[in-house]
Amino acid sequence: MSDSTSPPRSVAVLVPAGMLGAGFDPVTVERGLRLGADVIAIDAGSTDSGPHYLGAAEPKTADGAVRRDLRILLHAAHEGGIPLIVGSCGTSGTDSGVQRVSGIVREICAQDGLRLAVSEIYSEQSPADLIARLDAGRIQPLAPLGPLDAATIGRCSHIVGMMGHEPIAHAIAAGAQVVLAGRATDTALAAAVPLMRGMPAGPTWHAAKVVECGGQCTTNPRAGGVLARIDEDGFTIEPLDPEAECTPTSVAAHMLYETANPFTMREPAGTLQVGDARYTAVDHRTVRVQGSRFEPADQHTIKLEGSAVTGYETMSFVGIRDPRILASIDEWAALLRKLLAERVESTLGLAESAWQADLRLYGHNAILDELERETTAPREVGVMLLVSASTQELATAISKVANPLLLHLPLPDMAYLPSLAFAFSPAHIDRGASYEFVLNHVVEVDDPLELFHIDIDLPEAS
Repeated sequence: MSDSTSPPRSVAVLVPAGMLGAGFDPVTVERGLRLGADVIAIDAGSTDSGPHYLGAAEPKTADGAVRRDLRILLHAAHEGGIPLIVGSCGTSGTDSGVQRVSGIVREICAQDGLRLAVSEIYSEQSPADLIARLDAGRIQPLAPLGPLDAATIGRCSHIVGMMGHEPIAHAIAAGAQVVLAGRATDTALAAAVPLMRGMPAGPTWHAAKVVECGGQCTTNPRAGGVLARIDEDGFTIEPLDPEAECTPTSVAAHMLYETANPFTMREPAGTLQVGDARYTAVDHRTVRVQGSRFEPADQHTIKLEGSAVTGYETMSFVGIRDPRILASIDEWAALLRKLLAERVESTLGLAESAWQADLRLYGHNAILDELERETTAPREVGVMLLVSASTQELATAISKVANPLLLHLPLPDMAYLPSLAFAFSPAHIDRGASYEFVLNHVVEVDDPLELFHIDIDLPEAS
């Protein structure tokens, strides 16, 4: 008879998709439960789509899509009696994002009669507290940014700290079955329960990295999620869709994803080392990984992400089909930039230093710009003019100055006025505030929990 206090031989982590709201087949989650999942983990956010979602504290995903996925996962957690962990709620992990997802969870639980203990972990940071930590020399820059100053902290509309697994484990240990975390490392969500149950850090963090995007580590990323089973000597991973496969190449390749070095990955508590990892096919769809190591850091750090308003934008979009312009499209674009600057100065009294205009030629070189090697004249081009200025009114005024140029600007040798095609009416769209990431720094902490506020709502006994 085994000692009930000893660590389990393995812990199985079910990751149904790369992001909450992306959708997945409920059958794959059911299969994960049958395979013995001990925890369900799913990410709900990212910085991939830029600084707007943090700066404006807005979600990227639709509430309806999030509600659909959550209903499936909440029922699975209830049926299996296992924790459900959601990280970076509301896309950027702001406090309002956590509250938004929490509201949906509580609505579903009330509607469907689910009694689940819910925990919210808040990751937004106080500018005053960070300035005090800065003054104490406890905030350091990450490349390519340099030293931080208090003014930059003050510019941010929202700042979040990226938690590791410790706040999540704390909430589960306190009785939470559903953990809704603010900004967190993608890997922390899958690593929390295995680490709590005594699994070694090397295989745990490596498995968590591989499964962070669900089926992306399989031969069919659209097929759904994966199940990783972590034990004392390594981990195995398999797709939840019977038609998909994990191969040594597809699993190993995920260490190339969003990492500066494919052999190492930094977490708040230390560094994962996979240079000696071995990837072995167990069968045609399951892979075994061994040899991963985790080196604890001397100093625990929490990464800070902050977004600040840089200006206000107005966009215009026009299509060009005129063959003479298309044959000399770069010359036409240079002429547009020159005339727009002259007209803005003469009509609005603004020098070029007071505003910006990003001109992109879709169908020509909008993606690669000067790196574009294809020199064949395009058949049609979509011209996007994105004006940025200190106020929305000013950005709109500049775009209106550009309107006649976008509609009828000829090349110098053209004896007629071309008619170009605006994509919509009115011809401009006010985009509102634009943001940029201004914090890419880490703050040194003595306690992994100290920057995070944890609420737990335990259901009353019936």
